[in-house]
Amino acid sequence: MLENISNRLTRHPKRVLLVAVILLVLCIFGSAATRINYDILTYLPPELDSAQGEQLLEDPFQMAATTMLIVEDMPPEYTADLCRSIREVPGVNSALWISDAAGIQIPREFLPEELREMFFSGDATMMIVQYENPGASEETMAAIDQVRSLCNEKCFLAGFSVVIKDTKDLVDAELPLYVGLAVLLSLIVMAVTMESWLLPIAFLLSIGMAILYNFGTNIFLGEISYITKAIAAVLQLGVTMDYSIFLYHRYGEERQHYEDNRDAMAVAIQAAFTSLSTSSLTTVAGFVALCFMRLLLGRDIGIVMAKGVVLGVATVIFVLPAILLLLDGPIRRHTHRVFMPDLSKANRFVIRHRKAFFAVFLLTFIPAVYGQNHAQVYYKLDESLPQDMPSIVATNKLKDDFGMASSHFIVMGDDLPHYEMAEMLNEMEQIPGIESVVAYDKFMTDTIPEFFLPREVLDICKRDGMQIVMINSAYETASDAVDGQVEALNQILHRYDPEAKMTGEAVLTKDLIDVTDIDFKVTNYISIVAIFIIIAITFRSLSVPLLLVAAIELAICVNQSVPYFGGGVVPFIAPTVIGCVQLGATVDYAILMTTRFREELQKGADRETAILIAAGAADSSIITSALVMFCATLGVGLISEIEIISSICIMLARGALISAVCILFLLPALLMICEPVIHKTSLHWRVPKAPRHSKQEQTV
Repeated sequence: MLENISNRLTRHPKRVLLVAVILLVLCIFGSAATRINYDILTYLPPELDSAQGEQLLEDPFQMAATTMLIVEDMPPEYTADLCRSIREVPGVNSALWISDAAGIQIPREFLPEELREMFFSGDATMMIVQYENPGASEETMAAIDQVRSLCNEKCFLAGFSVVIKDTKDLVDAELPLYVGLAVLLSLIVMAVTMESWLLPIAFLLSIGMAILYNFGTNIFLGEISYITKAIAAVLQLGVTMDYSIFLYHRYGEERQHYEDNRDAMAVAIQAAFTSLSTSSLTTVAGFVALCFMRLLLGRDIGIVMAKGVVLGVATVIFVLPAILLLLDGPIRRHTHRVFMPDLSKANRFVIRHRKAFFAVFLLTFIPAVYGQNHAQVYYKLDESLPQDMPSIVATNKLKDDFGMASSHFIVMGDDLPHYEMAEMLNEMEQIPGIESVVAYDKFMTDTIPEFFLPREVLDICKRDGMQIVMINSAYETASDAVDGQVEALNQILHRYDPEAKMTGEAVLTKDLIDVTDIDFKVTNYISIVAIFIIIAITFRSLSVPLLLVAAIELAICVNQSVPYFGGGVVPFIAPTVIGCVQLGATVDYAILMTTRFREELQKGADRETAILIAAGAADSSIITSALVMFCATLGVGLISEIEIISSICIMLARGALISAVCILFLLPALLMICEPVIHKTSLHWRVPKAPRHSKQEQTV
């Protein structure tokens, strides 16, 4: 069947390319229709109390998207007029200022202390703005834009929704630079390391189509995260370049045996399909492991990237042959000398000193594992953004002027008696770091009828049998102090109302820390086990997967230990993503060398000759592939102002080089020394499996 398909593909390259372009147009529309989610906290497991509390803030209170507007050195009349104008903005649910609770004609010193502390700080005053839709929705983003357009230079809009808006704008501005720089640097690397100036263009056309197919089919997911959007294209470029190189090299070999290039390509497709399906499985397994994270962001990245690898292989098998056949003449005419280092002397040096390299392999594990386990990570999302962003400037003002380093929200029933509510609020105010507690019962007593309170204030405090308590904290999100504070608040809260939910950025981030700490271990183990099984089946061996996974794990440990020894801090998601991606993406290097080593042994070569041939044959492919991965991700890492994206890409770039070095200079020594053990623990290691004969052949 595969032979029939490959022959048809190579006979009609123009038709194949026409179908590919038609599908490409459909995928462009699909990509444009896929929503991008810029709120990482929405990926928390929905069963958590903090996630459920966030949902309650959104419905019925419509407070999940709440921002604070700070107005400095302006008269009360300006702020009151601004408040009325903001209420008219489409998408704004309410705007609350002191005028709604007491009126601007009342002197500040006559106001209740709770109101004074909440709305004023020195010459600055604060307004609370609520939106009708979730914080990361397009409607809220548009409303924030309009609110900002109403403000002057002395107004500062703060809140998590505003941070999301600024993040969106920054990603949208940087994404064309990511892709453009990745393509340019990859083109330069391939032009230098390949024999034709036009061959890299053919590869990039094919991979570019695969990337658009991947982004277009994301429409079936409904949405993807902005992190996935930012790194998926460059990751797919780096990861799937191997497959294009392999197909072309095989095509070059077969071309020497066939007069018709179409026949040579048909045979190359058949050979490539078998090899790539096995090789890509390890990469897919690395990405699929991310889907087992409780943090749904892992599933988001995992599905998109696993799908990207599958579509990358499909494009190499079905589309790239058509491109290569149509450009075959120009590719051959524009050839040049390949600028590839000759590692034959280095390979012989490694084999002569194999025991020393084996010792280096074992000893390097000690500092690498220690550094990996002690590397510092951060969870505070605004630390990953440029500090001169308007939302970050406003957040810092809110922190400095109003003592609101973080805010917690409690959603609970409104049937708790007034005296019990007062007791609970009083206990909470005594917890260290609590700046203020804002609740309906703080302003009203049993003797004052509810209808005396303005409707705008009442709707914020109570709705549909539930009420909200807002607690302002002096402790910063993701700090040990705020984590202890949240624990203490929850203990008090659940004594009075076991069904109450507590949420807010600090509470959500605390759960994020707990969830990802487990996720890292789980996904790491799953990816190792999955790839171990795939390699074991591929080589019919127990020792080969142990050896290859150990070599790649060493590279991963070295990569992740660099921040510890360099005194750096990385975002929380980076180690989890790197562990799976680097394992899945670079184990292909190890499989390539090991496969060739086995082939040479089965041809009758001795161990030393076999490993030297295998290393020499694999060098150019590994170097080219690693450099493409390095360049595709390094450019993003250097130019991105978003630390999460920058850190992940720099670690991937560094990991590509470290993995290549481990495979080029350590794996040959490991294979040479361990070959007797491999022989005893593998089926058909030195002698190939005898071909199966048909019954007719057996009868003859």
